[in-house]
Amino acid sequence: MKKIILSCLLAFAVLSINAQTFNSFYSSIVENTSQANILNDLTTFESFGIKNVGSTRLTNAENWITSRYQSLGYTDIVLQPFTYSAGTSNNIIITKTGTVYSNTYLIIDGHYDTINGAGTNDNGSGTVLIMELARLLKDVDTEYSIKFIHFSGEEDGLIGSNYYVNNTVIPQNLDIRLVFNIDEVGGLAGTNNDTIVCERDQSMPASNNAASNQFTNDLATLIELYSTLHTEISYAYASDYVPFENNGEIITGLYEKNETPYAHTANDLLVNMDVPYLYQVTKGSLGVALEFAVAYETLSTEEEADFNNAIQISPNPSDSFLTISFTRPLEQAVDFKLIDMLGKNVYENTFTEQTQTISIDNLSASQYFAVFKLDNKRFIKRLIVE
Repeated sequence: MKKIILSCLLAFAVLSINAQTFNSFYSSIVENTSQANILNDLTTFESFGIKNVGSTRLTNAENWITSRYQSLGYTDIVLQPFTYSAGTSNNIIITKTGTVYSNTYLIIDGHYDTINGAGTNDNGSGTVLIMELARLLKDVDTEYSIKFIHFSGEEDGLIGSNYYVNNTVIPQNLDIRLVFNIDEVGGLAGTNNDTIVCERDQSMPASNNAASNQFTNDLATLIELYSTLHTEISYAYASDYVPFENNGEIITGLYEKNETPYAHTANDLLVNMDVPYLYQVTKGSLGVALEFAVAYETLSTEEEADFNNAIQISPNPSDSFLTISFTRPLEQAVDFKLIDMLGKNVYENTFTEQTQTISIDNLSASQYFAVFKLDNKRFIKRLIVE
């Protein structure tokens, strides 16, 4: 709650973030979102009671969340302890590694601590949404890595997220593509919950505001593509994206339109929420995560071999130039880029000829990914520069 204060790999390519075109592959995943899962998880979250820092109830919720990720098959699960006047608690950090930009992260976060009540909406809604996204993304390949983070200490002043930024993001110089914050998105029972608020950065430092605005506009478009909801753009404030925002990271977030009057009270309960609304928010958020992490469909071995034969790179290894040939008639432009092993683009071009030669004199001796995009398909081959 906001308190005001290769080998080779062939796959379908995700369309450009700016295109915001409906993707049938993404939709097939989004349609597996389970309202029953959401309801069951909200019921369990509520059953733990008031989950304030220092309480056994919060520890029980932490164990439940951690066990869920373990049961889904996630192995990179880190409990990050921090201590302050209320006691000791843990941020729960789960990492899913991307296939191309493995050291660049989409962070999807929300807090799981509560105050004065069970907090089923604030922020059980965000907690179960993130877990449902993690379930559906588990076996989907993405170019970018994803960190699912459940912060604690939010209700006492963003303690956990501040700790994470100061003790992980800054010292590790973490490369963050975007922080996508989910806080209180469960809707208000008895009202027409058909709109979700998309939040952008409008604060200092101003250097990250334009990018946040673009991502937030894209967020709104994607929510409407993959759910029945309407969207409204507003500004970000007083939630776990703020420490990232202050550090110059690009942030966006979601917040319910019909704000509950029950937050931070004993009546923040499932009975006062709108579960079908949260279901739609979850569907839209999953479409967002698929787009922002650049998900793709892994094809069969036969299909991979077919494209491997159709695109040839020589010499490989090379020390000065590459000749790239298409063995089939090239009827349209092909986007091409070279990516180093740290996930940075070092060369980009668009090819329109059957054969083209490019200079790589300026590249350091290392391994690179050669990435081709043609329509909805993507082909990646490993390249060695000597």
